[in-house]
Amino acid sequence: MTGSSFPTLLEALGDDEFPGVDLALRRGRHIGREDGPAYEFLVEALDHLEPFYRRFGCELVQRSDGFFFLLPSGDALGQRHLSAGEMLVGQTLALLYLDPATLAQGGRIARRLLLERLSGLIGAESLFRTLNPRRRKFDERVAAETVRTQVSEALRGLSALGFVDLEGDDLLRLRPALLRFADPVRGLSDPVRGLEQLVARGEAVLAEAQKDEDSAAEDEEAAR
Repeated sequence: MTGSSFPTLLEALGDDEFPGVDLALRRGRHIGREDGPAYEFLVEALDHLEPFYRRFGCELVQRSDGFFFLLPSGDALGQRHLSAGEMLVGQTLALLYLDPATLAQGGRIARRLLLERLSGLIGAESLFRTLNPRRRKFDERVAAETVRTQVSEALRGLSALGFVDLEGDDLLRLRPALLRFADPVRGLSDPVRGLEQLVARGEAVLAEAQKDEDSAAEDEEAAR
């Protein structure tokens, strides 16, 4: 064991923070530094909780970017699969998170900027069809409102999972957990460009684990 403030697993499980943290992790939420006491609890109890969650077929992952999440390796806890809209919005938010202009704003952006970036990367009609694969007819009069509604729905889902905080009707606070959406291009020479191309092609995926160097090289070759 290394520096845990909890001498035993039993004491870690008896801490007031454990029930809320445990429920959040099992529901797929990412717990980051922004979550204060919950994050600090995980840091202190990590040595005990890693083997504890392994018994449930899960890996308690700590990322150097400053967040924790549970990665299921079996079916004991089930898995929360993101919708196409959540994945597409998540990867676009990851791009915005990596933008120095966002950092200058304290990690906050307006929803308008998200919609503009989505439309710029994939095109208004392609964006509509990606979010509505069963609709054959594109009606420009209603498409914009439909997209706004579906993006809002995706944001609510991503907020529940700890990827973004919704501040009022217009402001979004981007969280480091969004970097999970950049995992498929993490090993590329230009990950931002690679992520832009994934979004533009509608290949929005959330990697369950960081790819090895060979997989990253294959992605870079495909992105050229």
